[in-house]
Order: sequence, then C-alpha cells, then structure tokens
Amino acid sequence: MELTVEAEIYSPSIDENRNFVDKIPPSIIHGIRCPCGSRKDKVYIAASLFNTHTKSKHHQTWLNELNLNKTNYYRENEELKQTVQNQRIIISQLEKEVLSKLRAIDYLTQQLMAKSASENEIS
Repeated sequence: MELTVEAEIYSPSIDENRNFVDKIPPSIIHGIRCPCGSRKDKVYIAASLFNTHTKSKHHQTWLNELNLNKTNYYRENEELKQTVQNQRIIISQLEKEVLSKLRAIDYLTQQLMAKSASENEIS
C-alpha cells in the first residue's frame, strides 16, 4: 500500500494594504492547485509553470474579485466558525447519547443473559 500525497492548494498572500497578492511558493514539492477555476484539475509541478499561470487573465480576475469581496469573505469566515462550533456541540451531545445507549444495551444484555442462565438451571 502506497502513501498518496495530494497537491497543495494555493492561497494568495496579503500585502501591507491588506490586499490579496500573488506570492509564488519558493518550492513546489508535490504540486500546487490554484482555486481560481481556470483549470480545475490542473496541478502545477514547477514554480515557473505556476508563475506563468498567475499572470493569466483568468487568475488576475479571480485575484481582483477576492480583493473586492474581502468583507464578504470575512463575514463568511465568521459564519463558518460559528457553524463549526455548533457542529462540535451537536457531535458532543450525540456522542454522549450513543454512550448512554451503549451502556443501556450492555446492562440489558447482562440481565437477559442472567435470566437465560437461571432458566436453564431450573429446567
């Protein structure tokens, strides 16, 4: 069985003006995917190839849209944090419920086995 390694997903850096800017990683070990959507399944295996991609019109349009929607991304990020927190609470409650039911099943199984054993001794 081999270990499968996924390509890294590119995320732009933020400059001193809080704008998204392209910063090419110095080394691309297992490839890199760009979420700009120009080529969804494309994995860039060299920094030079990825650098050429970042200069494409589609990528530049995507980067500009990121900068125009910074406020929306912040709000979305806060909403997602809240969703994750709520899901953690729900998962915790469900885990407690499952544990309680497993204990009840174990107890009832023991009771059933004890009753079955006592009936076998009588007959």
